[in-house]
Amino acid sequence: MPAIRPTNPHARRLRREATGVERKLWSALRNRQLENHKFRFQATIGTFVVDFLCVEKRLVVELDGSQHR
Repeated sequence: MPAIRPTNPHARRLRREATGVERKLWSALRNRQLENHKFRFQATIGTFVVDFLCVEKRLVVELDGSQHR
């Protein structure tokens, strides 16, 4: 797995402009609410920004929506 880098401005903007579905899932994942696993929202991995990341489980969750036309 590539090194996780500090938040970039693009990821910061994506968090500010999150879709309703992203916000809803984030409210269920944040603060270790899902079986005590830590998730990151709009995390940077290499040159990519992923919607949700759980490092300890090596899990990336991407939500597709109308923004991906």
